[in-house]
Formats: sequence, C-alpha cells, structure tokens
Amino acid sequence: MKIALMDSGIGLLPAAAAVRRLRPDADLVISSDPDGMPWGPRTPQDLTERALAVAAAAAAHAPDALIVGCNTASVHALPALRALLEPGLPVIGTVPAIKPAASGGGPFTIWATPATTGSPYQRGLIEEFADGVTVTEVPCWGLAEAVEHADDAAIDAAIAAAAALTPEDVTTVVLGCTHYELVAERIRAAVQQPGRPPLVLHGSAGAVAAQALRRIGELPKPEADWTGATLTVILSGREGSLPAPALAYAEGSLLRTTAPVPAVHPEQ
Repeated sequence: MKIALMDSGIGLLPAAAAVRRLRPDADLVISSDPDGMPWGPRTPQDLTERALAVAAAAAAHAPDALIVGCNTASVHALPALRALLEPGLPVIGTVPAIKPAASGGGPFTIWATPATTGSPYQRGLIEEFADGVTVTEVPCWGLAEAVEHADDAAIDAAIAAAAALTPEDVTTVVLGCTHYELVAERIRAAVQQPGRPPLVLHGSAGAVAAQALRRIGELPKPEADWTGATLTVILSGREGSLPAPALAYAEGSLLRTTAPVPAVHPEQ
C-alpha cells in the first residue's frame, strides 16, 4: 500500500505521521512545493496550477490514494485535483474540524490563516455545522510561515498574538491550518486559562488519514510490520530528502525513522 500526501510545505507532516501510525507498513510519498510556497497569497488560479503540478509529481509514483494535506489547497484546488485524478486515484481533502468542535456545545474558536479567516468557505462551514454555537474566528498572522521555518521566536510571537484575540471562555480551539498541528501543545499552553477545564484542540490529521484508508478499503493496523516501508520526498517535482525544518518536529522525526511510535492526539 502506498499513500501520497501533498502541500506547499511541511503542513502535510501531521497527516503523514497519522498514516504512519495507523499503517506502519504503508509506503509514503510526500510532495511539496518549496519553489512556490507559500500558496496562501497566490490567486486561486495560480494556486490551483501549482497544486496540480505537485499532485502530478506524486501521482507519478502510483500511490493508492492522495491526501491534500493543506486547508488552503483543499478550498481552492480540490475540484480540479479530483477532476484530474479520480476515479483512478482517490483524492482526500482537509477540512477544518468545525463539526466535531461544535458538537461539544461550548464556545470555540477557529485559528486559521488570515486568508481563510472570514472567508466564505469558512463562514459556510460555521453556518452548516455550528449554528447556535458561539464561534470566534482568529487570524494567525505569520504562524504558518514561522512553523514552516521552525523559527521558535516567530512561532511564540505569532501564537501569543493569536491567543490575545482568543476569548478567555473558549473550551475548544479548531486548528484550521495543518501547520498549526505541529505546534499544538504550544498553542494549548498559550490559550489554557488557569482554573478552567482542559482545553480541547481539534486537528484534522487523524480523520484525514482514517478517511484515506477507508477510501481504498483498508483498515488501521498499527501493529503491522514496518520493515521495508519507504518514504519518498518530492520537492517541486524533484526527488530529495526531508527539509531540515521538518526534523524540528516530532512528526518529521517519525517519518525519518522506520519504527512507529505511539500516537499523540492534539484533540485530547
């Protein structure tokens, strides 16, 4: 079994690590676009063209499924990706976990990129799944870029700025950008209020990985033999290796090794 993942940068790492934990025996192909990132400021047409190129580079390795490990690409390019690749290659998009967050009933906030915050796409998800629940949209200026470069000082500053915009009574934070899952515990520490119940964080990686397995008729087998499982890294169409910033995160280190490690669930 071979699962491919795509993104502009290392935001695909949480989903890739989730696949590795669910199916240690799966070969992984990760395709990113360091030459063209970030995708967020690009026009939808330009972003879609780059996403199609990144997807084509991954599809050339004949995976069984392709995960779009990027919220922005899922918003703008998913229809074009599916038109190009399906039904031969199932394409799984990434959607912010607004529905499970709303099911908790308490006030929650969505941390997302400035381009996504307030967008018709995100507002539509709120109207569909969170009607009657208090929701605060928080733009996280510079956080994805800081995470991409593993810049600790910039990460701390961006998280602090977003935490200052987050109401103190929220019970849940939706991580509306895949990059944010790489710093989930730092976000939790910044938002958690003393004396209040433990903050719930909702990411998308686990659900996306599970959906990819369902689409190809496979079941999770975390105990599967990982011997021989491979990792192929594609950088703007060229085969390469994991970029150095990826190895600053547990998810990147997991992919570099072959033996799986216990899962860490940011939503808990």
